[in-house]
Amino acid sequence: MKENKKDYKLCSLLFETGSDYEENLQHLLGLIEAREPQSLIVASEVCLTGYDYDNMEKMLAFAPRAIEAIKASSTDKIIILTLLEERDGKVYNFAKVFHNGAVVYERAKAKLFRFGDEHRYMQEGSVADFKIVTVDGIKIAVFICFELRFKELWCKSEGADVIAVPSWWGVLRREHFKIFTQALALTNQCYVVASDAKNEECTAQSGIINPQGEAQRNNNNACLCLPYKPKEIRLMRRYMDVGIE
Repeated sequence: MKENKKDYKLCSLLFETGSDYEENLQHLLGLIEAREPQSLIVASEVCLTGYDYDNMEKMLAFAPRAIEAIKASSTDKIIILTLLEERDGKVYNFAKVFHNGAVVYERAKAKLFRFGDEHRYMQEGSVADFKIVTVDGIKIAVFICFELRFKELWCKSEGADVIAVPSWWGVLRREHFKIFTQALALTNQCYVVASDAKNEECTAQSGIINPQGEAQRNNNNACLCLPYKPKEIRLMRRYMDVGIE
């Protein structure tokens, strides 16, 4: 028996972002197209361009093309990623949630990674914009990479069914990424779908963690898909009652 239209698959992507933006986009669209309807797909942070600061104008000019293409691929799917956009003369790193041909939620990265000089090129968004959004009956929260380190955002994500984590996480802190994503699932008793890039400087530790904190990582697979089972969330929250509704 179907569980109230929640027969989704959770999919974490893992691929290398190259210098050709259009090639990156076509690769992403191919991975999306290969997934079945009712898939929730998370790609890595800035997966279409990387942090190509030397070509900032080119990155910003590519964003509208990418957004329209991803909208067209989002029929019966939920797609989550980030890209850089200019708004009112300022550049932000926007997390976007696509579904059925539209951007149904977006917010700018609220905690920039100063070790990587992000603050020199982008503006911070507002923590107030971090919220849980319901898409096709699934309550979703989105952390953008470095934001995993901030306790106030962990509190704001309480009650989510699925937490998406698009990241460009430094390989030197590989274990941090694994620990944070696993602990986030345990703390919130929900699914975490994390996607990091396969580039040399990143951890390549994309994966899916269930409400019991059990992690499966992509390893070298471009896409890892696992069933979304809302019953597992309810059972965990009932079994280990810490007050999450």
